[in-house]
Amino acid sequence: MNSPTTEAPEDLRSRRKAAAADCTRWLGGRKALVSDALSAFAQVATEDDWDVYGGGGEVELLEKEVADLLGKPAAVFMPSGIMAQQSVLRVYADRAGTQRVAVHGLSHLLLHELNALEEVHHLRIERLTSDPRQPRPDELAAIPGQLAAVTLELPLRDGGYVLPSWDELVVFADACAERGVPLHLDGARLWESTPYLGHSLAEVAALASTVYVSFYKGLGGLSGAAVAGPEDLIAEVRRWQRRLGGNLFTLFPYAVSAREGLRTILPVMGDLHERAVELAVSLQSVGYRVFPEPPHTNSFRLFAPRSAERMELATIRRMESTRESLTSWTWRPADVPGWSYIELVVMPATLRWQVDEAAKAFGELLED
Repeated sequence: MNSPTTEAPEDLRSRRKAAAADCTRWLGGRKALVSDALSAFAQVATEDDWDVYGGGGEVELLEKEVADLLGKPAAVFMPSGIMAQQSVLRVYADRAGTQRVAVHGLSHLLLHELNALEEVHHLRIERLTSDPRQPRPDELAAIPGQLAAVTLELPLRDGGYVLPSWDELVVFADACAERGVPLHLDGARLWESTPYLGHSLAEVAALASTVYVSFYKGLGGLSGAAVAGPEDLIAEVRRWQRRLGGNLFTLFPYAVSAREGLRTILPVMGDLHERAVELAVSLQSVGYRVFPEPPHTNSFRLFAPRSAERMELATIRRMESTRESLTSWTWRPADVPGWSYIELVVMPATLRWQVDEAAKAFGELLED
């Protein structure tokens, strides 16, 4: 067998894919969740449940459910979060008469969307900070002039799934209000954030003018997102959904899977966070490091004292021999030479593993 330093990355990817397809047990990942979503879709298939261009049926029920959960007057469902956030920020810019939007330098809006805010909507990005933490009010105050909106990603995924404390969040929201600028929550993983913040979804959302949430991450939906806020603003957001091509003939399958996630997974978010904290302690006892410590959500970064190539090969070997998948993410080089990391996401399937059992399995990767 080739050594970890000589086996081509594409060969490792092919081996991982083949091994994953043969797995019968998963510590994390979305495979089991997608199966549940497809089962829910099959059970709700009457013609009356279908929307037409986003109107009526399951989509209308989902929008009302999300608005109620977030304590907002209205919500709109869209096929993607990128479209959802482009739409709401464009509305803010048009209303304010300025194209300047304050965003974290590690925000998904800047790192993973091909510069869409500037290329498509000609928005001007003002970076609050690029440090792997939540921004502070003094960093907002340091940006002069008029702003159309301020965005806050909860949690900051590319900072390591980090959240502010509840008090820090309130202070930041108050700073936006005092300045007279709308606060928009990039809540792709807001569902997962309430256990750490210690407040309900509605209480968190009340601090902001608008909130975006995703359905295909922690809730395991097929796809889709929603924006909630005042009725007049959401009406304008719907117009941008149309302009951006988001009015599909039907969004029925996505809405069904989203509602299934709200029904079955949202109630156990506290359990998932608790298990993440327990796993973090146990994994550190077998040679790993975690960030943040303790985890702020059900997701955290797991660091190993071996190179990414060696960890990836060890992971694949274990998958091939046990038919168990510990993570769907590939190992990546860490900032410290010789170390690597993955993002470990605790999902309902994780609860079916004992904590010491999972730690032992990860420990075997370091022994390979």
